[in-house]
Amino acid sequence: MQIIDYKNVELCHDEIIVLHDINFSVDEGEFIYLCGKTGSGKSSLLKSLYADMPIKRGEARIFDYDLSKISRRQIPFLRRKIGVIFQDFQLLHDRSVRDNLEFVLRATGWKVARQIDDQIDLVLNTVGLPKKGYKRPHQLSGGEQQRIVIARSLLNSPQLIVADEPTGNLDPDIAAEIVGLLHEISRSGTSVIMATHNMSIVNRYPAKTFVVENENIREK
Repeated sequence: MQIIDYKNVELCHDEIIVLHDINFSVDEGEFIYLCGKTGSGKSSLLKSLYADMPIKRGEARIFDYDLSKISRRQIPFLRRKIGVIFQDFQLLHDRSVRDNLEFVLRATGWKVARQIDDQIDLVLNTVGLPKKGYKRPHQLSGGEQQRIVIARSLLNSPQLIVADEPTGNLDPDIAAEIVGLLHEISRSGTSVIMATHNMSIVNRYPAKTFVVENENIREK
């Protein structure tokens, strides 16, 4: 089943065209790489998926939402279907891993303590860190922090994970582990779109690849 369908889409930032004539689709459970140089527009395309970059022209649908007409009221509901993984982690350093994860769950409407605890246990097990919940982010390695970020992205059982250069700050072996984990997640039925300029990772874990360059996107 198709969850994303872009037809002749144009994205602009402050009236400057970032990408144009985007034709791009993603199926349920599919793993997609977006490859391109820094500044090529990869992040802008990812931001458009969760309505943080407006659609200037064309048809853009994700799940049951028309991104060219989406209302401000609908955006929080769209974003609950999408887990976002950032390069710079964006963890709260004044609290433990479990408290970081609980903060997100409560902010998205979870109220029952037992259900919150069970969901945190589930995502920590999924990323292979079941016993790290009591630690603060600064007590974890970079690879462990990125696994916690992946756990955070899974909290609301999203249909899509958007990962923007998730291996940019990691050494090659740890980066490979993180990408392997994201592939496992996609095989379980969650679509994954990963922006990267690391072609060695793409070659090691091949999947459908789109190249972003010259204000456009094409399948490799």
